[in-house]
Amino acid sequence: MMKCNLILFCVALFFTMSFCVAQNSNINVDTENKTNSFFDDTEIVNLPYSKLTVCGEVSNPGDVDFNKLQIRELVVKETVLENGEDKFVGAFRYVGYSLSDILNPFIINKANAEAFPPLIDLYVEIENDNGEKVVLSWGEIYYANRLNEIIFATGVARIIPDKSKEMWDLPQTSKLIVGNDLITARNISNPVKITVKSWANDDIAIIKGKKPLYSPEADVYNAGQLVKTINQESDFSKSKTLHTIFYGKGRGLHSTKPFTGLSMAGVLSDAADFNSVNLQKCLVTVVADDGYRTVYSYSELCNRNDQSEVLLICNPELTDNGIFRLFPSCDFFSDRAIKGISRIYLANI
Repeated sequence: MMKCNLILFCVALFFTMSFCVAQNSNINVDTENKTNSFFDDTEIVNLPYSKLTVCGEVSNPGDVDFNKLQIRELVVKETVLENGEDKFVGAFRYVGYSLSDILNPFIINKANAEAFPPLIDLYVEIENDNGEKVVLSWGEIYYANRLNEIIFATGVARIIPDKSKEMWDLPQTSKLIVGNDLITARNISNPVKITVKSWANDDIAIIKGKKPLYSPEADVYNAGQLVKTINQESDFSKSKTLHTIFYGKGRGLHSTKPFTGLSMAGVLSDAADFNSVNLQKCLVTVVADDGYRTVYSYSELCNRNDQSEVLLICNPELTDNGIFRLFPSCDFFSDRAIKGISRIYLANI
């Protein structure tokens, strides 16, 4: 009986390994310099991965079926924080499955849907086999200008410099890869669970149709403590102007006019430390005067490698829908451009 069980185990292991090789072998590799690409010159190494489960505020929790998913690829320059300093750990080409593809079959069932139906206050916690957790906003997964930039990597290849020939250490297991992060603190190894959640704060009432939607100042809280207040007297001298096609998921084109405001990375610089813990676990919830709200991750606001800023705009002349609003240049849709902002909450999971 033991011999039979051992044979069955080996057969199952063989088919599991074959699946990984067969999937990742669909990605082009050119070891003889017959293409123009700089990123396909080295062989892809398969990374073993564990069962991945989706749970939380979904109507059909369960395990991810990778057989139904398309293989994606990302090129990444991985850098971590070590003793407060940047430490470069390598340039890699990752292949695997995008987080948006993974979550697509799991239908949202919001806990707070009756009070607040929009999906823009959703976020996900991703946990690995060691209990390490990171957070991502629903917006950076599904509203982004560039889709499929967050993947569950099951294969990796080095991007080797032509002159130095540096051979970066390869990861040993599957890995979450967040393509837009500058400091790659959220790239945790061997994810095993994704939990979908909505932001909850019973103290904030939602007042539908409130007029005027107006707040002369915006209070910023970190872990429940008031850390700063922004008003029209605050320093907006470092404002920048970004051009856009402002397009909503519901009403389509809003305008093609530019937006001018402060980078949210600068606004939050004295409200929360730029460290690995906040990069991995901190959520930023922006709340309007009527209780309408949206969730960002701290990392997507303060740790981008694509210079796609989220701006805080101040227009004291607005007596309705004013005076503060957001402009997320990183988003395809305008849905997270909250107006009439009165509060900003930072909190770690």
